[in-house]
Amino acid sequence: MSRTNVLSTDEAIENLISTFNELNSNSIDELHDEPSPLEFMRYVARNTPFVIRGGASSWKACQDWNSAYLLSVMKGQNVNVAVTPYGNADMPTIPPGEESLVFAKPHYEDQPFEELLEYVARQGADPDFPPDTEVRYAQTPMHKDNYENIYVQIMGRKHFVLLPSLCHPCVNEQPLRPATYTRGENGMELKMDSNSEAVPFAIWDPDKPEQNATKFSHLARPLRVTLNPGDMLYLPAMWYHKVLQSCAEEDEGFVLAINYWY
Repeated sequence: MSRTNVLSTDEAIENLISTFNELNSNSIDELHDEPSPLEFMRYVARNTPFVIRGGASSWKACQDWNSAYLLSVMKGQNVNVAVTPYGNADMPTIPPGEESLVFAKPHYEDQPFEELLEYVARQGADPDFPPDTEVRYAQTPMHKDNYENIYVQIMGRKHFVLLPSLCHPCVNEQPLRPATYTRGENGMELKMDSNSEAVPFAIWDPDKPEQNATKFSHLARPLRVTLNPGDMLYLPAMWYHKVLQSCAEEDEGFVLAINYWY
């Protein structure tokens, strides 16, 4: 091959992402019956996500779990809670008085389950609840995990934005200084961690495509899917995913899901 025919690194990356987009659908597969082991294996072998609509609808959790049931089995117990002022746990955040992004980690504390459930339900159901703490606006930023995930929606809805791992050049991963929320006199305060290594994290958001974009971000073609109660999502390892949530009146003001990681 002559030197003039050798692709540059940028051209090779563009070619890789464009070819993937041409060979793969821009919508996620939706099944309405449980797949056979062979069908499931084929998705795993291709590292491809899919949804089973109503796949968990017969589960006891989907049929019985509501606020009354959860209170009956959890009352009097404490649960460990990740607390942030804006629903921004493990998220790129610009602290007050700063100009650069940091990796904001939540404050963890034990809370009585019944008090937590009441508080969360108020957030999701009351439109006059202070917006800076509303659970219905909580989101998980674009990130990837190094394990397989079967995600089961029990109550409420989750809205996923998915990108394959080869879109790494699109998401603008940057080393961010870690900081942790703590309770202070003026509420939750974000304090820089001392002697901690920077956290590599994506700072490009497909829902705000002009912000923090790379020269490859325009090539990304996100898959979008909403999980309703009883739906199951197979999310392969190393797929980037952003998650938002919403409540309907019948959800009693809170969202509930189960992860199976392996």
